[in-house]
Formats: sequence, C-alpha cells, structure tokens
Amino acid sequence: MRVKRGFKARRRRQKVLKLARGFRGGHSKLFRTAADTVDRALRYAYRDRRARKRDFRRLWIARINAAVRMNNLSYSKFISGLKRAKVELDRKVLAELAISDPAGFAQIAHLASQQ
Repeated sequence: MRVKRGFKARRRRQKVLKLARGFRGGHSKLFRTAADTVDRALRYAYRDRRARKRDFRRLWIARINAAVRMNNLSYSKFISGLKRAKVELDRKVLAELAISDPAGFAQIAHLASQQ
C-alpha cells in the first residue's frame, strides 16, 4: 500500500513557498523552482552574514585611511600610535568620527602621531 503523505507534504511545500514570497514569476509560485531558489537564497544569506562584517571593516579602514592621510599620517602609523597612546576606540567609531567631526579626528590623529 502506498503512502500519500497528506498534510505533511503540503505543510513542507507551504513552508518553502512562504520563504519564496516576493520572488518573481514561477520562483514564488512553483514548488520545485521555488525550492531551488530558496535553497540558493538561504546559502547566500548564510555566507553574507559573515561577509557583511568583513565588508564593513574594509569600509571603515578605507574611511580612516583617507582621513588620516589628510592629517599627513599613514593608516598603519595611526593605528600603532593609538595603541601606544592607549586609545581604545574601534574602527567603527573612528570612521564615524572622521566623517562627522573632522576637527576631533584631527586631534586624535595628532595624539597618535606624537607616540
């Protein structure tokens, strides 16, 4: 005797189609297509949750580097100067300072250059 699965199969398909909401065309309507697309989307989401952290760090470093060079200093000398001066500001805060308060950032750069 064969087993038809009944509501279990429907529930599994509904779960996938719910995740596929907002996808275009058959990618949100057809189970097989939606399942493939959802699998790919979940893989990218998993990967990019980690990549986002790296991307933001790179952005902060680029912004700090640009601001530091306007103060006649290199990024590496700036960071090592901050470590020696025992300034414990992270790159996120430093990047925000570089944009929102250039004068305050210049003072931090001056402090780092004296070390």
